[in-house]
Amino acid sequence: MDQIKWCIHQKKGIEPVEPSDNLRDAYLIKAEEALDTLRTSKSRDWQLTAAYYTIYHGIYSLLMKTGVKCEIHSCTIEFTRRFLKNHFSPEDFELIDKAFSARIDSQYYVNRKVPEQKYDLIVKKTPAFLVKCKNIILEQKEINNIRNQILSLK
Repeated sequence: MDQIKWCIHQKKGIEPVEPSDNLRDAYLIKAEEALDTLRTSKSRDWQLTAAYYTIYHGIYSLLMKTGVKCEIHSCTIEFTRRFLKNHFSPEDFELIDKAFSARIDSQYYVNRKVPEQKYDLIVKKTPAFLVKCKNIILEQKEINNIRNQILSLK
């Protein structure tokens, strides 16, 4: 089954809601707060977690602008991959995937060490990723197209 279709049919999966610039701004604030934690934390595990949430909240701000709610992280990422792909590069998606897996490894497992090269890439690239999210302009035509595609899959 198509991953997006699966996500749409999950209880806390992809769901159309009213688009909101206020919520977009609120999630960008959350992303900035996570970025501050990334910069100030002495803990490598918390830096990886903060980096991931900087990226995730940056992406989620775009979902709020589009009027899409999703509480399943992998579905939020798949939504981005499918519907916002023109705004992100293959390197951006590589960063998203690495940050997602590094957060899981560092938060949930004591015996999984995130390799130094992966850690360095995530910490280095996260601030620019947030800037990119802030600078993405979603035109109403694009928002309508995304929402119509989601609704057609329900």
